[in-house]
Amino acid sequence: MESKSTQKKILIAGPCSLEGRIQAHEISSKCSELADKYGFDYYFKASFDKANRTSVNSKRGIGIDKAIDIFAELKELDGCKITTDIHEPWQADKLADVVDIIQIPAYLCRQTDLLVTAGHTWKTVNIKKGQFIDGSKMIHAINKVKSTGNNKIMVTERGSMFGMGDLVVDPRQIVDMKELGVPVILDCTHSTQRPNSGGTTDGQPKYTLPIAKVGKALGVDGYFFEVHENPSAAWSDGSNMVQLDKFENILNEIQDK
Repeated sequence: MESKSTQKKILIAGPCSLEGRIQAHEISSKCSELADKYGFDYYFKASFDKANRTSVNSKRGIGIDKAIDIFAELKELDGCKITTDIHEPWQADKLADVVDIIQIPAYLCRQTDLLVTAGHTWKTVNIKKGQFIDGSKMIHAINKVKSTGNNKIMVTERGSMFGMGDLVVDPRQIVDMKELGVPVILDCTHSTQRPNSGGTTDGQPKYTLPIAKVGKALGVDGYFFEVHENPSAAWSDGSNMVQLDKFENILNEIQDK
């Protein structure tokens, strides 16, 4: 086993919504290539259902059954590991055979049944810190998963609400979560969001790289990026995603040298 000092940093990257087989393969293969080049441990991430969209008219996703088929193909064709988020407890068991990490959305990080069911899969559980929760209080979500006997847990910082329509990354949250005894991931794209912007969620991607550099300086265990070949055409979160052909520049800046 690698020592902590030589372990690769985790890289979670992919489109916000899983839009189809061809796109998923293109993004996962490119991200896998970049991860190998810059020394990251890569996980492809995409959501099969965006159940927390701001507007009822927004696109939700392709659904869990189609997603499972695509995830299985990516593992076979690209050899990459997979993570996706769940919104209801029954989804955890259905995904357990194909995903490597089960992600708990930030808005749902206090939902006991969701955390416990995810823990019972014995997969790694990535709990995104709620925008409304102090980092040190994430110990309660961690302990809910640990109550199942599953200690494979990580937490992700994705910004805290500032007023009614902005997110900020408070470096103190990362410091506090690093004291909880689990790996800490920094979500560098959702952290640039501006929720409640006229019925949709807006973003400020110019801050993505600076936020990632803050994470590197604080010694985070990994990074989370949403990437897309054409963010303006993405089903969701296009305003804060990284364009795929510009992703290498970011990884080059934050790689361990």
